[in-house]
Amino acid sequence: MIISRSPLRISFFGGGTDYPEYFCTQGGAVLATAIDRFCFLTANRFESQLFDYAIRIAYRKVELVKRVDDIEHAVYRECLRHCGLERDIELHVMADLPAFTGLGSSSSFTVALLHALYSYKGIFLTPHQLAYEAIHVERHLLHDTVGCQDQVLAAFGGLNLVEFIAEDNIVVHRIPISSDRLHQLQSHLFIVFTGIRRRAADVAASQINRIEGNKDALRGMRSMVDKGWDILTGQQSLSAFGELLHESWISKRSLDPCISNPQIDEYYEKGLKAGALGGKLLGAGGGGFLLFFAPPERHAALSQAFAGQTVIEVKIGAPGSEVIFASKST
Repeated sequence: MIISRSPLRISFFGGGTDYPEYFCTQGGAVLATAIDRFCFLTANRFESQLFDYAIRIAYRKVELVKRVDDIEHAVYRECLRHCGLERDIELHVMADLPAFTGLGSSSSFTVALLHALYSYKGIFLTPHQLAYEAIHVERHLLHDTVGCQDQVLAAFGGLNLVEFIAEDNIVVHRIPISSDRLHQLQSHLFIVFTGIRRRAADVAASQINRIEGNKDALRGMRSMVDKGWDILTGQQSLSAFGELLHESWISKRSLDPCISNPQIDEYYEKGLKAGALGGKLLGAGGGGFLLFFAPPERHAALSQAFAGQTVIEVKIGAPGSEVIFASKST
């Protein structure tokens, strides 16, 4: 049996520049962090000759199939094909938070699944290889309209500036800050669920169609990545980080009408009135979790403003994808 886990993520700056349709000609980057919420995958061998099926997979439903081609769940099906596994395997997924909420859960699942399948075969992948494999599966086998930051954060973990040059040329820079500075950054985060769930690929498709007209805005958003790095690694007050988040959110909203909506705008204004310095909708847009950046002493007012809605606390800089349990049958 193999149990793997991959973290979810929070993206601060640069989202939208991580699509190959943009960065292959313009260059892209994000400043983002893995968080201590995970997707878990178990891969277990069973003797299929004793059963009337060859593969068992479990998610919201259970599929018992004789052939990989018969699997309904596209990610399971394509990852098993990609890894050359055709029978005698049972797979099960568990997650700390639901999908379609802006935290990169879909890519975290793909990374955890690939990590489990390759480990099941006795093959070790580096974080770079794992990220590239996940990008290939999602973009070229599943044909999903997704960016490339989620796979990288799931594979590497940590708090990073990630540069995108090509789909197979991605550079990860760990942000060199002290544990005290990291704790201060974490203490400023306030994350509330909007109650809206949506597929990131659906929102992203509209944004990609607008890339040509949004190049100036995207270049500005790319520059905010470097500004964010300078704030975190320098001596400035972290309030500048929150103010930059606000600037980034205003720019992101301009990319496409589907990124926000009246309900999200109302929530955002409510957060600012309660004392937040800035914030952003996490993920591609349209719903999911809303991140606010506020001094810890203002979090009580934010909690009161969003009473009755789900608020989550997270730790940032979580480790990347790893196998947390492995046992070999005798």
